[in-house]
Amino acid sequence: MTVWDDLVGQERVSEQLAAAARDADAFVTAAASDAPPPEASRMTHAWLFTGPPGAGRNQAARAFAAALQCVSPDRALGGAPGCGFCDGCHTALVGTHADVSTVAAVGAEILVKDMRDTVRKSFTAPANGRWQVILVEDAERLNEKSANAVLKAVEEPAPRTVWLLCAPSVEDVLPTIRSRCRHLVLSTPSVEAVADMLVRREGIEPDVAASVARATQGHVDRARRLATDPAARARRATVLKLPQRVEDVGGALRAAQELVDAAAEDAKQLAEEMDGKETEDLKAALGAAQGGRLPRGTAGVVKDLEDMQKRRRTRTQRDSLDVALAHLTSFYRDVLALQLGSRIALANTDAEDALERLARSSTPESTLRRIEAIAACGEALDRNVAPLLAVEAMTMALRAG
Repeated sequence: MTVWDDLVGQERVSEQLAAAARDADAFVTAAASDAPPPEASRMTHAWLFTGPPGAGRNQAARAFAAALQCVSPDRALGGAPGCGFCDGCHTALVGTHADVSTVAAVGAEILVKDMRDTVRKSFTAPANGRWQVILVEDAERLNEKSANAVLKAVEEPAPRTVWLLCAPSVEDVLPTIRSRCRHLVLSTPSVEAVADMLVRREGIEPDVAASVARATQGHVDRARRLATDPAARARRATVLKLPQRVEDVGGALRAAQELVDAAAEDAKQLAEEMDGKETEDLKAALGAAQGGRLPRGTAGVVKDLEDMQKRRRTRTQRDSLDVALAHLTSFYRDVLALQLGSRIALANTDAEDALERLARSSTPESTLRRIEAIAACGEALDRNVAPLLAVEAMTMALRAG
C-alpha cells in the first residue's frame, strides 16, 4: 500500500505528484550532501488542486504531503517516495506530522487570524521533516485579508516550504495566488472505481458498495460514509421521501423543519464529541487549577476556542444541509431522466417507484424548476440566510413545481 492508493480514479494526477515527489526528494538529498541541485525538476513551491466535490482534492494534497515527508529506507535506495508505512508518511496522513500544517474553514470563511500563525510558520525551516508543508483545504473560503496573507507567503516562500491549496475550481482562488501555483485538475471518479475502493479498502459487500457508489455518483467521501454509517443511510432515506411529503403547505413546512432539525442534531453530536475534549485539553495546557480556575490573563484564549467551536457547529449544520440538497438534486435528476427517456443509469434505484410516480404526474419543466429551487436554497445558505427560511422557501417551491 502506498500513499496514492486512496486517490480513486486519479491515476494521471498520482503519476504527476509521484514524479514531483521524486524530484523533491532528489533536491533535499542533494542539499544534505552539498551537491548541486538537479538541473530540471517537476517540483515547485505552490500547488493548486481543483475538482468537483468528492473528487478527492484534499486526499490528493495530503498524499503528496506524505510523499514529501517519506523517510522509508527504500526511498534512499532509489525507491519512490510515498511508501505509506514509514513514520513520515503515517504522521502526515493522520495529521500529526510537526511539519505538515492543515488549515480548514471552521465557519463560512477562513479568517486572517486563523492563518496568521500558519503563515508565520511557513517562513521557518522544517523542524523534523524534509519539507515545511502548508495544506489549505478550503482555499475558496479565504476572505480578502486571509488571501492577501497567503499571497505574501506564496510570493516569497522559504526554500523548503510547499503550499498545497484545494478549491472546487481555479476561479475560486485569487488570480494573483493561482498564477503562482502549479495547477492539477481532478475529475469525478467513476461509480465502478468508487465501488471497487469500498470493497478493497473498507470491506464492504460488493452489492452494497455498488449501490452507495451509484447513489452518490462517484463522490468518494459520501459513498464511504453511506457504506459505513447506518445513520447516514437513514438520513438519506428520509430525504428521498421529502418529495412525497410536500403536497400541501403544512407538509412542506413540516418537512423543512425536520430537515433543519436533523442537520442541527448532526452538528450537536459532533460538538459533543469534540468540544468538551478540546476545552479540557486547552485548560490543562494553560495550567488550570483544580476546579477549573484558569490562570490570570488566559480567559481570552478559551473565549477564542469557544468562538471557533460555535463557527464549526454552524459550518457542520450547513454541510449536513448541503448533503441533503445533493440527495434531493439527485432524486429530481432521476425524475427528469425518466421523463426525457434518457438512457443514463438512475442513481436512486432504491426509490424507483417514487421516481416513476413523480415522473408520470409532472412535466420536465416542473422538474427543472424544482432542481433550480434546490440550487437557490444552496445559494441562500451560502449567503448566510437563516437555514429554516431558506429550506422552507425550497420546500414550498418543490410543492408548487
